[in-house]
Amino acid sequence: REPEAGFSLFESESLKFPGFVEFDDVNGKVLTYSAADKVYKVWDLKNYTHLYSIQDINIHEIKISPGIMLLIYHKSCNGGHVPLKILSIENGDVLQSFKHQVHRSKKIDFIEQFNEKLLVKQEHENLQIVDVRTGCRTEVSSSQFLTPSAFIFLYENQLFLTFRSRAVSVWNFRGEKVSNFEDHTLWHPDCNTNSIYITSQQDIIISYCKQNESEFGSINVSSILNGKSIARITAKESNGREKAALEDVTALFYNEERNEIYTGNSHGYIQIWSN
Repeated sequence: REPEAGFSLFESESLKFPGFVEFDDVNGKVLTYSAADKVYKVWDLKNYTHLYSIQDINIHEIKISPGIMLLIYHKSCNGGHVPLKILSIENGDVLQSFKHQVHRSKKIDFIEQFNEKLLVKQEHENLQIVDVRTGCRTEVSSSQFLTPSAFIFLYENQLFLTFRSRAVSVWNFRGEKVSNFEDHTLWHPDCNTNSIYITSQQDIIISYCKQNESEFGSINVSSILNGKSIARITAKESNGREKAALEDVTALFYNEERNEIYTGNSHGYIQIWSN
C-alpha cells in the first residue's frame, strides 16, 4: 500500500541470468549469484545483512538443505569423479569434502542432497543413495527409478516426492516406493510446482490435476503417506465461473488456518474455494 516505504536489495549484485537470487525460509538465508564477478553470497533473510561470500569458478551448482549447503563442482579432468563440499549455512565453514565416483562417459542426470543423504543418478544408471557420514550406499534399479523432472523433500517425514510427466511418487531413503496415488494425475506434464501445495505437516498434497475425458482440470487432495484420495474439487456443469477458474491453473495455495484453497490461472482469474 506504501511503495515508497520499500527499499532496494542487492544493488551491488548483477542478478540477471545466469545470475540469480534464491530465498531460503527454512534456514533464514538468501543466496545470490552475481554473474558479472562470479561470486555467490549468503545474506541474512531477516535484515539482508551480507554474511559471507563464495568465489570459485569450478562450482557447477549449489544445493541448500536445513543447516548446510552442498557445493557441486564440475567433473574432474578425467571425468572419473565429482568433487563435493558440505558447508555450514551459518558461516560458510567447510564441514566435509569428498569425491563421488562416476562413470566417465555418462551424463549426470542429477545430484541432490537431503540432510546426510546424497542422491546421485547418471544417464541409464541406477539411482545411488549415499550416506555421506558413513559411506553406506543403496542402489535403486534404473528400471524402477526413472529420472524425475523435479523433487520435493519432506523433511518432517524423511521422505521425498518425485515428479515425472504427470505422475507423482513417494520414496523413502532405503530406495523403496512408499505409495502410489490412486487419483492424482497432474495437469502440467512438465511439473509446474506452483500448482502443487504440501501441507505444513507434509502429509497431504493438493494439486491441479487432470480429469478423465474432461477439458477442465480439478483440484485433487491426496494423502502422501498412503496415496489415498481425500477430496476432489471439480466445476459444476452449469457453473461457468467455476469452469473458467479451473481452466489452465498456474498457481495454487492452501490457507491452512482458514481451510481455503486459492487458485489463479493464465487468464488472470483468481478463485477462492472454501466450505
